[in-house]
Order: sequence, then structure tokens, then C-alpha cells
Amino acid sequence: MSSQTPSTVDPLPTPPWWDDLSTAVLVTDGELRLQAMNGSAEVLLGLSRERILGHSLGQWLHLDRNLATRLRSALTLDQPITLRARQMEPVRADSFLADVIITPLHGPGDKPGQLLFELSAIDRHERISREEQLQKQQAISRAVTRGLAHEIKNPLGGLRGAAQLLAAELDDPDLREYTRIIIHEADRLRSLVDRMLGPNNMPRREPVNLHEILEHVRGLISVQLPLGVRIRGDYDPSIPEIQADRDMLVQAILNLVQNALQALGDEGEIVLSSRILRQYTVSGQRHRLVARLSVRDNGPGIPEEVRERIFFPMVTGRASGTGLGLPIAQSLVQLHNGLIECHSRPGATRFDILLPIEDPPVAEEPRT
Repeated sequence: MSSQTPSTVDPLPTPPWWDDLSTAVLVTDGELRLQAMNGSAEVLLGLSRERILGHSLGQWLHLDRNLATRLRSALTLDQPITLRARQMEPVRADSFLADVIITPLHGPGDKPGQLLFELSAIDRHERISREEQLQKQQAISRAVTRGLAHEIKNPLGGLRGAAQLLAAELDDPDLREYTRIIIHEADRLRSLVDRMLGPNNMPRREPVNLHEILEHVRGLISVQLPLGVRIRGDYDPSIPEIQADRDMLVQAILNLVQNALQALGDEGEIVLSSRILRQYTVSGQRHRLVARLSVRDNGPGIPEEVRERIFFPMVTGRASGTGLGLPIAQSLVQLHNGLIECHSRPGATRFDILLPIEDPPVAEEPRT
């Protein structure tokens, strides 16, 4: 579908502030061929305007019979249409719930038969609310973990020291073996507690190429793939370098990919992708540009009973899992003012790393 040659349509000039709108805006001619769209519309449709201007809107956004009839009516009767809480289904992006206003354009200088589409994604506010709730829960979890770690590490130090002193007094090799086991297990528990606490260093920021990081991780994973599993990349080359700690991002993405690999077993596919999001809210702040790095797999999905808690320490859906990979990845990304989101259903699981590209962020508008 995307390889079809678009019909001849003159792109419309747009004002410089158009891409600063959080509402998605599109303009079509009378044949519903796209003439203009802003950055928010690119995010909702999952494609750049350079690729789809001139194509029919129906190639990239599913238009059922009822909606198509109403669009023709709007053109014929020159009357605007308002649709509340309409489920929209892009071909190349996730479906979303939106309030839609469709207005025929007319007046001096306007070409006849144009339609102006305004799409306000109302599930965006639900996402922000879920994100705020997740951050509050994680803050509580970190506070509890820090307190618990303190209570565990102090007696562990005493236990280890006592075992060392006892080993120095013992002549029997068999008895010293017992003290060696005590010391080894104390060290293992201390290491586990340190991992639960997550990174304690601030990121060393320098210009990094996100695609180089994704390809590096893909190379690391490729050598351990089962024969029935493949991994591929799907990148947006327009994403610029960002200021970040390369090693931290490599570790975060590697944790997500290893998690996907374990979920697949011996057969399936992992896709690493990158996209630009415009006017996007992360951690309560709206940013003009955000990089979204995604790790997708077509495995069985995350069990519903753990889906809301997967970023908490020691929560796992696998009998052999430690439940630390995802919390550590989340902590590493949050040190970059970013966030990891999860979307999962049977046959399709996606982890999105959201990284602001520019600073300072713009304060999020109040929700009504």
C-alpha cells in the first residue's frame, strides 16, 4: 500500500507554530488526499508527513462506511462534524480514542472541497494519569527497598565478619568449608540487595547515537539466539544524537531484549524500533521532541496478574526469574528524565523507552 505513487496534490503551506500543537491536525482535499498535517498527527498515524502527503487518508487511517458517509456529507452540505470518544485505527500505529472535529474549509483563497481534521486523543490523559500513579508507586517501593536493604546489610556484615574470625580459629578443613559457605552466601545476599537498590551513580552524559546503541545490543543478543528466533531493526534515521550515558542505555535496552528473548523461548521475533514523538508528555513534563525506543516481541505476553507490577523489584512471571531486570532498566532510564512503558497482550508485547531529546521541558498543561 505504501509503495503506491501518490496522486498529484499540492502541499499546503503551514505556519511555524503548527508543530507546537498537542492536537493532531490534518487537511485533505475533496478526494480525502492528505495536503497537510502537523507533528502530533505524525505521532498518531505513526508515519512522517514526507511519506504520506498526497496519499489518500484511507490508506493510513481506517475509515469505516459510517465515517466515510459522514465525510461526504460534510463536503456536500458544508457542515462541520463532531465525534466524541471515537475509536481511531491507524494502519501503522496503535489505535486510540479521540474527540474528532471535521470542518469544511471555505472562503476567499481556500480551495473548494477541503476538510480540516482535528483529533484530540483523550486516552493521552489516561496515559499521563497511569504514568503518575506508576511513579508514585515506584517511589514508595524504592523507599521501602532502601529501608529493607539497610536492615539486611548491617547484620550481613556482622555475620560475614564472625564467619571470617571463626575460620581463622579452625584447623579442621571440613569445618572451614562451612564458614566458606557462610561467607559466600552472605556476599551473594549483599550483591542481591545492591542490585535491588539499582544504580547509585549519576549518568555521565555525552552525545550518543541511539541507533548505534540499538545495533550494539542487537549484535550482543544475536550470538545467543535460538535457531527459531530472529531479531531485526526498524529505525527512524531522523532522530538526532542525545546527551546520555551510553553504558546505562545499553544496559537498560539489553535487559528489555533479554526479557523478550526469555519470553519467546525457541521461536519468535524481536523487533527494535525508534520513532520521534512530538509534543509528548513524559514524567509530567511536555517535551517538544521525545525519542521512543521500542522492544517488541510476539511471545505469549505478560500475565495479567503481574502486568501492573512488573517494574517493582522481585516481581516476575517466570519461575526462574529474579524480578530485577525491569526495575533496573526503569531506574537507568529515569536517571535520563525518561520512562519505560509496557503494552502487552498475547502475541504482542512492547516496551517503550521514552527519552526527551531537548531541554528544558515545557510544563504540562492542566488536565480538565
